[in-house]
Amino acid sequence: MAETSAAATLKLPDLGEGLHEAEIVSWHVSEGDHVVTDQPLVSVETDKAVVEIPSPHAGHIRKLCGSPGERIAVGAVLVEFEAGGGRTDRGAVVGDLAEAPPTSAADAAPGAGTAAPVPGASVRAVPAVRALARRLGVDVAQVQGTGPRDAVTRADVERAAQALADAGPPEALRGVRRAMAERMARAHAEVVPASLTDEADVDGWPEGTTVLLRLIRAVVAGCRAAPALNAWFDGEQLTRRVLPRIDLGVAVDIEESGLFVPVMRDVGGRSQDDLAAGIARLKEAVRARSIPPEALRGQTITLSNFGSVGGRHAALVVVPPQVAILGAGRVEPRVVAVGAEPGVHRVLPLSLTFDHRAVTGAEAARFLRAVVADLEAPAQESAP
Repeated sequence: MAETSAAATLKLPDLGEGLHEAEIVSWHVSEGDHVVTDQPLVSVETDKAVVEIPSPHAGHIRKLCGSPGERIAVGAVLVEFEAGGGRTDRGAVVGDLAEAPPTSAADAAPGAGTAAPVPGASVRAVPAVRALARRLGVDVAQVQGTGPRDAVTRADVERAAQALADAGPPEALRGVRRAMAERMARAHAEVVPASLTDEADVDGWPEGTTVLLRLIRAVVAGCRAAPALNAWFDGEQLTRRVLPRIDLGVAVDIEESGLFVPVMRDVGGRSQDDLAAGIARLKEAVRARSIPPEALRGQTITLSNFGSVGGRHAALVVVPPQVAILGAGRVEPRVVAVGAEPGVHRVLPLSLTFDHRAVTGAEAARFLRAVVADLEAPAQESAP
């Protein structure tokens, strides 16, 4: 008998995870059956999962190569199709996958114009799955594939379509939330973040202490110990400007609205009473949504008192051109060493994130050490 053409076979694809073989669990078709593109042919079991392998094209089944319970090697023939009913098996991935368009002029056909990239063209998915995604309004580029080598399957598309239906129509970000998204995207693209954490024993704070006021005074102490953290950095020009005045951005989250960062000017040159009055005005302006635009710009370093909502430590986001942000977690009782004996004290966790392009680890450590020392000092010793 003549050798079967490779164009009329389906081979066991590379299922990933470094596996070299799989066990046939069950056949979903019989010899002589006519199948359509993407129709499930066989289920095979790896060490971690049962994988369903679809047909790469329409045609008649000539021969099934293997029985349930039999182990078959990657690259071995699973199915033979009738001659003329198939196309070349693409080897490692089941099905005829759309390939990515040329990525340079040298790859394009001579004289061809530059075409716009096709969304999702580089995603592994057979044509039938792509057609289903178009019908259901699903972007295959946004779907996590569960097929061989992360190929997107029919089930993946249907699951994504159901998730979209359950979630309802998308809501465009507006106002504060849109501005927050844009700032965070810029920060993610530009900053090289590094973080330090520590804790301050605040058991000596008198009753009625204003946490935010103490944190502001501690930031001032930190900037005096390590001025490099009160700075602006230009990543394109690789220039740094250490600033003599501390204009502190105070992150405030408003439910259903998003993140505001109003600025308290010259916090290092103001009295305790003036700062307390400034905090009160800030809170009132946030509640009334009456903060003028100029009061949201020009901060030189940022403070986030996220512990007022919850959490111990955080991976904070530095927004350029700033180089540092200090976060304070939730004050809670902890067992600490009191002299030679254990005791329960109130502890304030601290998280510092800095742009490592402009700030060294030693500078960040000096800043955080000064912050802790100021928070643990008696209230009257923390004045500017």
